[in-house]
Amino acid sequence: MPHGKQMTLAQMQSGQSSVVIQIQGGHGVVRRLNALGIVPGKRITKISSMLMRGPVTVEVDRVRIAIGFGMVGKIMVEVI
Repeated sequence: MPHGKQMTLAQMQSGQSSVVIQIQGGHGVVRRLNALGIVPGKRITKISSMLMRGPVTVEVDRVRIAIGFGMVGKIMVEVI
């Protein structure tokens, strides 16, 4: 695992890439994100985010996904 700065996916800048460290949420949140391919150890890139806590677009395995702001705040990442 790279040794970069740890933060939530919501705190990342658009265009930054990171590795998912953990998902801080209940079983439902973890299961939903796992179904989208967002699991610990996976590389993820933040594409864009909307103003005022809107959805965040990320890229995982060359697929773009929009995730709600509340769920994005539960994804802990390490910037690479």
